[in-house]
Amino acid sequence: MTTFNEARLQQASELLRAIAHPLRMQILAFIDEKKVINVNKIYNTLKLEQSITSQHLRILRSVGLVDTRRDGKFIYYSVNYNRVELVNNAIIDFTNKVAISTEELEKSMKGE
Repeated sequence: MTTFNEARLQQASELLRAIAHPLRMQILAFIDEKKVINVNKIYNTLKLEQSITSQHLRILRSVGLVDTRRDGKFIYYSVNYNRVELVNNAIIDFTNKVAISTEELEKSMKGE
């Protein structure tokens, strides 16, 4: 019987919840495009309120999807690609195991 890594799935689920909001996806895509960008450029370019931008960046930071670097009064953001890869790998692993479980179930139902 196939087993799932619950901790990995839980972690991926939290990351996906953070990414799932359309505004956070837009912010994350913008940071990815620019590689490293300060918060002022994010909210000015995307035409967002500073407080809204900060709230969404806080959520992305809390799950480790973005890294920060302070330079004086400016905070610069970049995508943490290792965390993005972790989500991707967890999903691939999960879908592969679901496919195997489905095959095992079908075989057992046929008496194989």
